Amino acid sequence: EEREKRERLRDLAVFERLYGNPRQSSPNLAVKKFCRTISVKTLQDSDVRPLSVLEDTLNYLCNLLDSTEHSFEVVHDFIFDRMRSIRQDLSMQNISCSRVVSMYERMVKFHIISQHKLRRCSGSNISSLSYLNMEQLMKALATLYNLYEANRTSESIFENEAEFFSFYVLLHLDSKTQGTGETLSLWFRHVPSHIMKSIEMYFARKILRYFKLGFYKNFIHTTESEASYLQYCIIEPSINEVRALAISCVNYGGYKPQPFPLLALSKLLMMKECDVESFCNDSGLQTSVDEEGNNFLPTKQTTLIHPKGGLHKYYPLESERFERNCEFYMMTYVECLTYGEGVLLVDFKSDLLRTRYGSIMWNYDLRK
Repeated sequence: EEREKRERLRDLAVFERLYGNPRQSSPNLAVKKFCRTISVKTLQDSDVRPLSVLEDTLNYLCNLLDSTEHSFEVVHDFIFDRMRSIRQDLSMQNISCSRVVSMYERMVKFHIISQHKLRRCSGSNISSLSYLNMEQLMKALATLYNLYEANRTSESIFENEAEFFSFYVLLHLDSKTQGTGETLSLWFRHVPSHIMKSIEMYFARKILRYFKLGFYKNFIHTTESEASYLQYCIIEPSINEVRALAISCVNYGGYKPQPFPLLALSKLLMMKECDVESFCNDSGLQTSVDEEGNNFLPTKQTTLIHPKGGLHKYYPLESERFERNCEFYMMTYVECLTYGEGVLLVDFKSDLLRTRYGSIMWNYDLRK
């Protein structure tokens, strides 16, 4: 009934159109939209999808995340709305089993990765998309924590529970997020002790402490050496803020007759040297070149400002670990596609992959 109504109104997303026709869809393409107001009196059993259907729908949506046929804004907008509909159906049925926990973990991952990708998009509506995405991320996390508690038995925890609890702490690096939800001091009281003692939570609290105290070197290098991919996606906006603080400290604390080498600064900030020069220029600082072609940052400059347009320009974190792990991720994607396996929205265990592929290469070397 919904599909037919939307066909008449031409209310079909690009992913739902049969052969690109805005007036025609099919049961395999159309996905139930989120409905803000639902009347319980008129609600029928057929209006609410069972858990198995919701799982299949989530799998379909997650596989669309890396679609290149359309801009990411279009992809995000479609998945964002349909995932809200999935959460709505789960809420109406009051399902709280471990399968639902897994679904919510994947939906939280979607919002984190979307926030990461939206920062690289340009458009008039990006800021509103990011705001709405962050809003739903916080709501999905709150529900996920309730599901963890509902399924808790003694001291047992879910495999990814500690990491997902660490996300709430890391989200408080952003001043815009601090005003949403419960304050950290109160929130920590409800976190189980075995979660607080986990490696993931220890990392998140350490990063938050470095950020608040302005320990820029510890912040950047600890992020590079210890953060998971999802943790890095959350931390990334704060890295440029910390870099700006570092440049300010170098500028005001340096010795004027002795300029600071950009090469040393690039290692400190984990940036390419050319990016450091651009970052300094955006901050109102001038750089210089000596007779041998080496770049320097003269200190005690009085023109230091925050980069124009805020700190939204993307400067990647120069990390061999992230690049190396990315290679293993790509190898696993190729393997999944080669053998016809679905590629789900999950994290890969890089250490296990490194061991596995190392064993394969060692065995290959013996057989040559």
